[in-house]
Amino acid sequence: MRLLALLFCLVALPVHAEEVVADLSQNHISITTDFHGSEILIFGAVKRETPIETDAPLQVLVTVEGPSEPLTVRRKDRRFGIWVNTDAARVDSAPSFYAIATSAPWKEVITEGEDLRYHISIPRAIRSLGALVTDREAFTEALIRIRKAEDLYQTNIGAVEFDEQTLFSTSVQLPANLHEGDYRARFFLTRDGKVLDVHETYIDVRKVGLERFLFNLSREQPLVYGIMSLAIAIAAGWLASAAFRLFRT
Repeated sequence: MRLLALLFCLVALPVHAEEVVADLSQNHISITTDFHGSEILIFGAVKRETPIETDAPLQVLVTVEGPSEPLTVRRKDRRFGIWVNTDAARVDSAPSFYAIATSAPWKEVITEGEDLRYHISIPRAIRSLGALVTDREAFTEALIRIRKAEDLYQTNIGAVEFDEQTLFSTSVQLPANLHEGDYRARFFLTRDGKVLDVHETYIDVRKVGLERFLFNLSREQPLVYGIMSLAIAIAAGWLASAAFRLFRT
């Protein structure tokens, strides 16, 4: 039904040769204590004012980006038999989550120049490294490798189904370890690697219920949160010890 509504809305768009319009299966995600991740279904269509006049196929590229944050990437080396932090690089801005899905191989979808212009690929989305190190790219690659292992950075080449150069669909799996905030979804329509049109929408990701209460408590009253965590840990340890003694008798 939402796809049909999306198609009906095409007539209200401003006039361009080819435009991309898209929507999501959900625009609000609630993070609760039992949150195990969520799947976002993405679907859209291409609006045309005139027939296709070229044999070059259209391509679609979709990105979903979480709130950006500064962080420090550290390198560990073995010194005197122990692992210690040595060099460090300051990342001015890196997305907490980033997923890419394309309708074709990367080089067929976007050129290097367009990637640089729109900051589409994961290395381009990591804005800059403010550090006095000679191998800054190694720190960027390490950050990407770590977050890929945590499913926070995803690259899904060929995951967008593009039917008759008009309708497209894909999905993005959001992991359980999401940061809350406004997530931006971008849809790029390209031909010969050049961006013809861009559409944006947002996903609101928020903690709710007990998760929200604990999060606020840890930020607003850290002493109370620490005492409560200590009390829970002591109680859990005592109960485990009591249960162990009970089973032994």
